[in-house]
Amino acid sequence: MKLLTGIVSFALGASALATQIPFKVAPNFGSPKTNHTVSTLDLSSLSTTVFSRLSHPAYPGHSVRIKKSDFCDQTVKAYTGYIDVDHGSKHLFFYFFESRNNPDTDDVTMWINGGPGCSSSLGLLMELGPCRIADSTENSNGTAWNPYAWNTKTNLFFLDQPVGVGFSYSDIGNTVGTTEDAAKDVQAFVTIFFETFKKFQGRPFHMSGESYAGRYLPVFASEIVDGNVRAKEAGIAPINLKSVLIGNGMTDVLSMTESYVDIQCTNASIEPFQSISQCVQMRKALPKCREMMSKGCFDQVDALSCTAASMFCDQMISVPFFATGKNPYDISKPCEGKIEETLCYPVTKRINNYLDQPSVRELLGVDASLGPFQSCSGEVGQAFSQHMDMPRQTTYYVAELLERGIKVLIYVGTYDWICNHVGNYRWTSALEWSGHDAFNAESLREWKVDGRVAGMTKSANGLTFATVLGAGHMVPYDKPVEALALVNRWLGGDDL
Repeated sequence: MKLLTGIVSFALGASALATQIPFKVAPNFGSPKTNHTVSTLDLSSLSTTVFSRLSHPAYPGHSVRIKKSDFCDQTVKAYTGYIDVDHGSKHLFFYFFESRNNPDTDDVTMWINGGPGCSSSLGLLMELGPCRIADSTENSNGTAWNPYAWNTKTNLFFLDQPVGVGFSYSDIGNTVGTTEDAAKDVQAFVTIFFETFKKFQGRPFHMSGESYAGRYLPVFASEIVDGNVRAKEAGIAPINLKSVLIGNGMTDVLSMTESYVDIQCTNASIEPFQSISQCVQMRKALPKCREMMSKGCFDQVDALSCTAASMFCDQMISVPFFATGKNPYDISKPCEGKIEETLCYPVTKRINNYLDQPSVRELLGVDASLGPFQSCSGEVGQAFSQHMDMPRQTTYYVAELLERGIKVLIYVGTYDWICNHVGNYRWTSALEWSGHDAFNAESLREWKVDGRVAGMTKSANGLTFATVLGAGHMVPYDKPVEALALVNRWLGGDDL
């Protein structure tokens, strides 16, 4: 959760969280210990108390530490660990849960949260993981089994990236500032994993996430596709990437900025909630906002001009929204608590408290010296903002993936404002690729779960767009039944 750099203000620097959330620096990784380095390993041989280190000659600067864990759901095999990059100076944390169905044959799926700078522990414990943070007061520091977990029919990763996010940390306090740089570490991790654990090699692989993952995932997936070419030359088995799933993503900033007016002033999601005079002011400002963003953030990518554009668009379009007190992630509700403290969801504080417990950290293999867990890192958000990462054209990556046969699912909760369905439908309809005409020739149709309408969808030539009625920014949180049905149908190759 999501886009902490200020909604439209991607050029303004970090949000208020930047001064509140310290960057992760841990000079000593003390527990658990790590045994010898190996090149191949059977998951069943892993220890619950000692990391096994995995490496690959094609990636001499990277290695993976992994151990078994009894965390979250003891009905499946679970693992936690780190990918150590830049010769062990940076460390990316991950969770891995085997499928509840048939882990020996089911696909493999990776999930990442957005931000930029938010931990995938939010996705795990709040949305689609094998367990969720407990709701009841008597068990406020525990978790509860999630019957709608996405590992129902797939083996499932959760990755904290880039360094500085969640339990990921650096020995020297630096982080990456662009999605393209982060993609190199993700590609190395995925390659090392499949090369090391032959049990999963060749399985269909899917990359999923939400929010800023709309920027992350097309770039990450493209790095894996390009990496497959290099892998074949080096005699390494290619990664069998099949699809990308983006939930309420920020993929095209300009389309999303324009849609902010639609959500506030039309019946696109709920009844218009701004006054007519306010909507008129926003409509008048939109052409100038569009022109300033196009010139300063896309055509030339000039920091000063982009900052000016961002400030103008925010003042005219975003500020009126926040004055309503609505939850930007679910406009059907008010924001609970201060957005910079709870992200409008107090459950995030329970997640922070749970992951701060020494017993939980010991179970995960996290060093106690890391300091308090934070759902989102303002420092990482600031680094991406300073490198002008958000306005980079990500739709081009989506088009190139589709041209290479990688399927793409864009699903969107209809109550979201910050990465809403209007903006996502706009850019998917405008996407320039060989399937453009076929996609636009299709009409939206209803898709159903248990006989009830769950949303609208259309699909052609590998690109699918779907809405989820009554869901906000985090579809698995708001509509877990529908979200699971959607992902199971998608992974199974079925129509929604």
